[in-house]
Amino acid sequence: MPASTDTAGVIAPPPLIALAVILLGFLLDWLFPAYVLAVLLSLRERLLIGGFLLLAGGGLAFMAVKTLRGAGTDPEPWKPSAHLVTGGIFQYLRNPIYLGGWLVIAGVAFAFASDWMLVVLVLSLPLEHYGVVLREERYLERRFGEAYRAYKTTVPRYGWPF
Repeated sequence: MPASTDTAGVIAPPPLIALAVILLGFLLDWLFPAYVLAVLLSLRERLLIGGFLLLAGGGLAFMAVKTLRGAGTDPEPWKPSAHLVTGGIFQYLRNPIYLGGWLVIAGVAFAFASDWMLVVLVLSLPLEHYGVVLREERYLERRFGEAYRAYKTTVPRYGWPF
C-alpha cells in the first residue's frame, strides 16, 4: 500500500497477511506433513484448545472493532483515523485486533493440527509488528501527538509490558 501522510502506510492489509499465513500453513502441511500436534494432542484436546483460542481471539477483535466503530473511526489501518480511541478494550491493549487475529490463527492451527501454520504464524509476527503495528503507531503519534504518546506510556501494546 502506498504511504500517505493521512494513513499509517501499512505494508499490506492485516486480513490479507492473516489469510496468507493460513493458506501457506495448510500448503506446507500438505507438502511436508509434520504431525507434531496430531501426535502430542488428541483430537478432543486440539479442538478444545483451538476453540478456546478462536473464541478468545474472535471476541477480542470483535470488541475492538465495535469500540472503534462506536467512536466513529475506521478499524482498517490503511484508512485515516478520525479519533484516538482509548476506552473499552483499548484501555487494556493498544492492539487488540492484531492480538485477536493471531489467537484466531493459532486456534485454527490447533483445531486442524496444522504444525506449519503455527510456524508461519510465528515467522509472520515480526513482519506484522514492523510493517503494520509500528507504522500505525508512528501515524497515530503524528495525528494525535501528545495524547497518543501519553496513552502509549500507560497501555501495553499486546498485553505484556513492552
